[in-house]
Amino acid sequence: MSSLFSDTYNEIKQEADSALREKGSKFLAYSFLVKSELEVKQHLHAVKSKFPDATHHCYAYIIGEGHEAQRANDDGEPSNSAGRPILRAIISAELTNVLVIVVRYFGGTMLGIPGLIQAYGDAAKSVLLLSEKVQKIQEDLFAINANFEHEQLIHQLLKPFDHRVVNREYIDGVFYKVAVRRNQAMQFLSMAEEVYLLQVKSF
Repeated sequence: MSSLFSDTYNEIKQEADSALREKGSKFLAYSFLVKSELEVKQHLHAVKSKFPDATHHCYAYIIGEGHEAQRANDDGEPSNSAGRPILRAIISAELTNVLVIVVRYFGGTMLGIPGLIQAYGDAAKSVLLLSEKVQKIQEDLFAINANFEHEQLIHQLLKPFDHRVVNREYIDGVFYKVAVRRNQAMQFLSMAEEVYLLQVKSF
């Protein structure tokens, strides 16, 4: 099936950590796969608890297949000198559902705002490089109900589409819960109802 629009997004393949030194200051960077702001808070709390004596715990995150939620936090550093460079590194890597926290231990030498921007940005880029990247496909969920004798029609309908069978039940008929690639969803729905005359509901 041909693609009408981009329905892919990228997540980190694995969580990672890295370290960077700049004029005596130590920058510890951590990446986390996150799907909610609650998970962001949990990871932030854990990192702050692990490094309670650090000078700053700066971070940025993007959440959502369409990059719906974005936030950057300087945690006391000069405005836009820490969180924003971290966020830019995430955007540059074309990632979502990721949180990057950079912990700084001040080394006694002032870096200046350009130096801070460089250091926080480099720390974020470094940890994201180690995290690697994996492409994901956006999907829509559908429920298909049919009589037992029509199960073969469901198989025929699904065959030409990129799909996953999430659940299958046999109670007073056949029930399938399927995930279909988003840019094929409208065509899938049309074929289900008009060609195969199947009862389909979207979630």
